[in-house]
Amino acid sequence: MTDPLSPAADPLIALRPWESPETTSWRRLPMNAVDRRAGAHVLDGEWRFQLLSAPDAPAGGTWSTAAVPGVWTLQGTADLPQYLNIRMPFAQFPPASPERNPTGVYEREVDVPADWAGRRIVLQVGAAESVLLVHVDGRPAGLSKDSHLAAEFDLTDVVRAGERAVVRLTVVKWSDASHIEDQDQWWHGGITRSVLLYATDPLHLADVAVRASLGGELRVDCRVRDARGALPAGWHVSAELDGLPLTPDTAFDLANAEDGRVSDFLGEARLLARVPDVRPWTAETPELYGLTVRLHRADGTVADVSRHRVGFRDVEIAGRDLLINGERVFIRGVNRHDFHPLTGRTVSYDDMRADLVLLKRFGFNAIRTAHYPNDPALYDLADELGFYLVDEADIESHDHAHEIAEDPRYLNAFVDRVSRMVLRDKNHPSIVVWSLGNESDYGAGHDAAAGWVRRHDPTRPVQYEGAAKRGWADPDVASDIACPMYAPLEDCLAHALSGQQTKPLIQCEYSHAMGNSNGTLADHWAAIEATPGLQGGFIWEFWDHGILQRVNDAGPAGREGAGHYDNGVAAPGYRWAYGGDFGEREHDGAFIADGVVFPDRTPKPVMYEHRELAAPVRLTGSRHEGLVLSNHQHFRGLEWLAAEWELSLEYGGTLTAPAELPPLRPGETAVVPQPFELPEDGGEAWLTLRVRTAHDLSWAPCGTEVCAPQLRLRAAEPVEERSVAARVEVDDEGLLVHPLLSAAPTLSLWRAPTDNDELGGAARRWREWGLDALVREPVSVGRHGLSVTVVAEYAGQAGVVRHRQVLTPVEGGVRVEEEAELPEEFDDVARVGSVFETVPGPDLLEWFGQGPWESYPDRCAGAAVGHHSVPVDALFTPYLRPQESGGRHGVRRFTLSAPDATGVAVTLDEPRQVSVTRYRAEELAAAAHHDELTPRAGCVVHIDAAHRGLGTASCGPDTFPSYLVAPGVHRWSWTLRVL
Repeated sequence: MTDPLSPAADPLIALRPWESPETTSWRRLPMNAVDRRAGAHVLDGEWRFQLLSAPDAPAGGTWSTAAVPGVWTLQGTADLPQYLNIRMPFAQFPPASPERNPTGVYEREVDVPADWAGRRIVLQVGAAESVLLVHVDGRPAGLSKDSHLAAEFDLTDVVRAGERAVVRLTVVKWSDASHIEDQDQWWHGGITRSVLLYATDPLHLADVAVRASLGGELRVDCRVRDARGALPAGWHVSAELDGLPLTPDTAFDLANAEDGRVSDFLGEARLLARVPDVRPWTAETPELYGLTVRLHRADGTVADVSRHRVGFRDVEIAGRDLLINGERVFIRGVNRHDFHPLTGRTVSYDDMRADLVLLKRFGFNAIRTAHYPNDPALYDLADELGFYLVDEADIESHDHAHEIAEDPRYLNAFVDRVSRMVLRDKNHPSIVVWSLGNESDYGAGHDAAAGWVRRHDPTRPVQYEGAAKRGWADPDVASDIACPMYAPLEDCLAHALSGQQTKPLIQCEYSHAMGNSNGTLADHWAAIEATPGLQGGFIWEFWDHGILQRVNDAGPAGREGAGHYDNGVAAPGYRWAYGGDFGEREHDGAFIADGVVFPDRTPKPVMYEHRELAAPVRLTGSRHEGLVLSNHQHFRGLEWLAAEWELSLEYGGTLTAPAELPPLRPGETAVVPQPFELPEDGGEAWLTLRVRTAHDLSWAPCGTEVCAPQLRLRAAEPVEERSVAARVEVDDEGLLVHPLLSAAPTLSLWRAPTDNDELGGAARRWREWGLDALVREPVSVGRHGLSVTVVAEYAGQAGVVRHRQVLTPVEGGVRVEEEAELPEEFDDVARVGSVFETVPGPDLLEWFGQGPWESYPDRCAGAAVGHHSVPVDALFTPYLRPQESGGRHGVRRFTLSAPDATGVAVTLDEPRQVSVTRYRAEELAAAAHHDELTPRAGCVVHIDAAHRGLGTASCGPDTFPSYLVAPGVHRWSWTLRVL
């Protein structure tokens, strides 16, 4: 067969990719916002398929089948996914692409309905990566690029109603366009969104633009075209809102028209109306109206219809504030890719809805569509559920950013991609900001695109992170918002307090969520809420982009992998693949796993942290001064919420009582009575307000917990423990001998490095210091009365730590008092504490302290103090690359028990960081995936006097100095008892 990539086979392919084809077969239609899904024929399903020019592909190609929509890289072909963050997957400089170019050819027959005779027939390809060539019955019908927007082609004079046509879609993976689609994600190839065939009357709505303001002003601009040529006389448009007709007699005006008829030869009509007493649209109150626009022929019959959901709201920038309906709204955002662990960039409506429902439940109110226009259904869902969207164009030239930013050959591509995004999405009230792309330096192409947007849609601001190279305050750049990424908090504060700030500061990316991360998130939000000029940002990112893979298999599991994962964990025989797992020589490893949820959408612990930081209800005050409730929402009261009081007593269990929320408007506070009379005993006491939805919502059933603000009512009292006449046993090395311990308590200064530790450089220093392989040498073992004092030295490569243990028998067990002196060389270690191992049997951890989910010193605001109980195997957090995880901050005491109620109980001298897992730190550090780990029958227990914060140093600032573990003397004590 003729190679479809041969220039001789198709005049379209003979063009250089960056040139616009000058040929009569060029049929791609302008982008528009007319809804054509109703009545369209969906061509999704199995298509004939062959892959050409791929590594190991047979010469000439072999026909098989492939699912549309879907990427061929996850459907058993020889062309597999590849992950790179910045580098291009080929060496050619822009605009060149490799000669060996994977190319997928899709074919199927299409029956054109007989009743479409005389109608205009259009093919819509939802998205194709990266160059799309369309043929019908062997005739070229068009070409398109931009992997994340639909392309429509007029096939009216190519197909015949009532007959069958052969549609061929050829997708070329690499082109000049690939250089501006260099996003931090997997490289795929294929048709990633639905393919539709639809028909319209020759007289049709070519575009509809809707503007609806908070004051009730409604403006609908209609563009009308006729496929036969000149527009006929007498056509006109009508509209209705929520089923009520809007006519000239009901304060509805037609520009340049009389009696509702338009004769403007330009084919444009403007409908104006004022809607009284509108229900405003916000992310908190996503009120929508149904708008139907009809195009009428001269005789009044309907030629075309377009339906839209309208939200009345205003967006503006006033000084250094972004205002929604006049209010300065905190942007609690996340970056989101279209992603699924089985189907790649093909995401179903149900999956997108589940994404947004989850985000809503955890307090997010904003999404940046990183780094391209998302599937159209996402915008409908954002309108309905309530999110503020930053809609981002499909432009990222990370590897060649500087060259491309000023390259005139890419100027048209910049403007085309930005303008097509705006033309498609402009009617969505959820979109509050347009973004010109990501990490593409800053040049004339951005200014040109920004100019087009401001002319076409002056109702929304424009942002672009790359403009920050000219300074956050420069008023003459393309960005109306200062939107840096991973800016240190001290820099943001200094800018806001400098007196030089000219625009809102909303970070487009911050708090990088790679592995066990998102340290200092609470510190950031404390500063944001307290500092005018700081307004929030977007966490990077929503997903871990792990692809399900069979163990010992080079390829992805594909759709057959459905059901082989649960609760963030791949089933036995499977694993979550990241960069390098598909045999790629060039890759960026686990950097693709940097989301707040696992690949199956299971929330990571940071989600609970974010939920509390975004809490709509806050609790402050004290036992003596009174309890103060405050409404931290922007637009609504507390009537949609219900609550319950919960009192946790360290030695008295948990009490509950109903709570009545006062009728607070946004920003208001109220003093409420104390729900409990605090008993005189019971130890430390914490009061929690568990806030839940009061009725079913579109994103949460009644009773869904929204937040749980907490307040300490009484501090802990020191407990005196008396020694008893017993003997503490130690071995010849001075190590404690205990029947329930398989390994005695020793000093630990190291943790299995997190991704932040590895990429931020801390892990390299720890290894250079020898903290991962300390050598213990006993110095002295002595008995003093009932106590045994053991002094040992732990030698690393860069210093020696002197460690002292005093072991004293107490009723039911032994008290361990410890002291470690770190030399000045060890100025930033992972932890200082004790590690021991239990015999097999214990499988349940119960504790009083922060929980129930994982928490660390700089990520613990979302873990409430109380009584918690979690199976040992569920304590461990399965980050895609094994690392330090499962820690619990602020633990006061805990028990580890077996099913027969035997085990150990530990009481701590003060709240400490504790972890209980089935793995030693060195085992976690040596594994690349969880299938390489073998859990121990016993438990590995860490009790830390000090534990280093997590930070976000894999991409962004490290933790703050206050969360580092410093040299000097560290002291801690704990008591071990037998249950």
